[in-house]
Amino acid sequence: MSLSPASGIGRFYAKSAKIIRFVRLGCTNRPFYHIVVMERRKNQHQPVIEQVGSFDPLPNNYNERLVALNTERIRYWLGKGAHLSTPAAELLGIAGLLPIHPRTYMTAWRNRRAAAEAEASPEKAESAA
Repeated sequence: MSLSPASGIGRFYAKSAKIIRFVRLGCTNRPFYHIVVMERRKNQHQPVIEQVGSFDPLPNNYNERLVALNTERIRYWLGKGAHLSTPAAELLGIAGLLPIHPRTYMTAWRNRRAAAEAEASPEKAESAA
């Protein structure tokens, strides 16, 4: 006896589009993310198919952002045709599992330019004084 598609584990579930994305957990001003595989149309607070990693975006005492990835399962789901959200694609690119995402290059370029401008602005203030 097959289950109805509304149950979430019927024939529709097997053929529906999947996505690898972040699910935000944690407290106010203290985010923590699970990297999960879920149906594409569902929002982040609905049940997931599988958790394939975690990400803590706030630096710890050693200025590290902690990431845990189950690369074997991520490769499995990508092979099954799962899509990637942009933040997940960026993180997997930085981790070396995928090519580096173009937005990562743009963010690095903007950060370098802002640092150069911040370094140049005190020099201009000293020469004007």
